Amino acid sequence: MRKLGLIGFPVAHSASPGMQRAALQQANLGDWTYELWPTPPHELPMRIAAIRADDAVAGFNITIPHKQAVVPLLNSVSPHARAIGAVNTVVKSTATLSGDNTDWRGFLADLDWNRIATPAGSLTLVLGAGGSARAIVYALLQRNVRVRVLNRDVKRAHLLALALRPHGDVAVINAVESLEASPALIVNCTSAGMEPNNHTSPWPDGAPFPVHATLYDLVYKPRVTVVMRQAQAAGIRAVGGIGMLAEQGAAAFELWTGVAAASVSGVMRRAIGDISAV
Repeated sequence: MRKLGLIGFPVAHSASPGMQRAALQQANLGDWTYELWPTPPHELPMRIAAIRADDAVAGFNITIPHKQAVVPLLNSVSPHARAIGAVNTVVKSTATLSGDNTDWRGFLADLDWNRIATPAGSLTLVLGAGGSARAIVYALLQRNVRVRVLNRDVKRAHLLALALRPHGDVAVINAVESLEASPALIVNCTSAGMEPNNHTSPWPDGAPFPVHATLYDLVYKPRVTVVMRQAQAAGIRAVGGIGMLAEQGAAAFELWTGVAAASVSGVMRRAIGDISAV
């Protein structure tokens, strides 16, 4: 028996077990399990020590509030995770724990799934400057996309830009109107519109949507957010973040098992009710 799991607090609401178990079944890995390991912050070191001692564990996911706190407890961290500043996937080999981040891969894979083009040199507007925004900006910079960050906390936005500027063209703007060109893509990385705040929107009041842009909202609960409805009313395409959830999970599955992410992403999408996978 090989074990995988999810460390976080709380984790009972997570869709990861359903996704990962569906992938294990499709990949004929019937002797593997995926479990929930609820871990309050003060118990994280003990949880990691127990995992090191458990020969059955092959790896695990990390979610809120441990994505940063777990880093010093690991043996190594990938360049991707170090640049983003967070780990969401850990691979275990004997007692060695290697941290990685699959959020950026999941985002790019979902853009491709939805046929959202990100040609080199194109402009993307990112709303927000938290942990999710760092992963998204890092992903876009891997495709040589120019990124402009808009966030209410300007200092935080500048810290993000400073950290990721070695990877490409990223800068901070103070208003949508200050963009030097029309963005091809707008990505919401804030929690605005997420349950229970599903009546809020991150889009600045009174600002028009760029005519030829696509809006991508990382929020997936609810499936259609206020800002998605605003974008659709303005005549532009809007895509929710449910597919990214599946794709980052598929990328993690590949790291643990060696089974290609592309071969299990579809079943993961169906497991979480992504209608675009039907």
